[in-house]
This record gives sequence, C-alpha cells and structure tokens, in this order.
Amino acid sequence: MFAIIKTGGKQYKVQKDSVIIVEKIEGEIGSKVNFDQVLMAGDKIGTPVVEGASVTGEIVKQARGEKVIIFKKIRRHGYRRKQGHKQSLTVVKITDIKA
Repeated sequence: MFAIIKTGGKQYKVQKDSVIIVEKIEGEIGSKVNFDQVLMAGDKIGTPVVEGASVTGEIVKQARGEKVIIFKKIRRHGYRRKQGHKQSLTVVKITDIKA
C-alpha cells in the first residue's frame, strides 16, 4: 500500500520502508515524525485530506542540500552580485501507514 503525503509545500509518494528527503523537520535522529496531511491512502482519495489517515516515519539524518548559486548582473553598469544558498533537509524513513 502507498500513500501521498504533503509536507513543506510539496507532495511525496511513500510506501512502508521507503526513504524520502523533505524540508527540515525539527527533531533528533531516531525520533518519530507523524504526517497528518495524507492526500491519498491506498484507494481512498481525500477531499482534500483523508480523514483519520496518518503516516509515521523516523528521522534518519539531518543534512544540507547542494549549494545553489544566485548570480545577478546588469550589463554595462558594473553591477554583479553572487550569493550561495544551501537548503536544510531531513531524511525520513517511513515506518507505518494507517488508512
């Protein structure tokens, strides 16, 4: 059975024992995380969420994503700005799906 969850403004298709990378969730490594916004669970489709459904996961790692370079330039004016950004991410292993 699979489910579609929403976290951090994005949607993820998950199954039991799958590992997903989501935007940062506060918590220690090994702590449990509960996702309440389940948009679809098995053959049940929510309007917008499935009532009573939840997905449980375990935090595996807190990490940082790849560096993204932001470069702004206005030609013939000598204007150049370079900036970098690394997004904070959380690796979560899905342990249980309750529909």
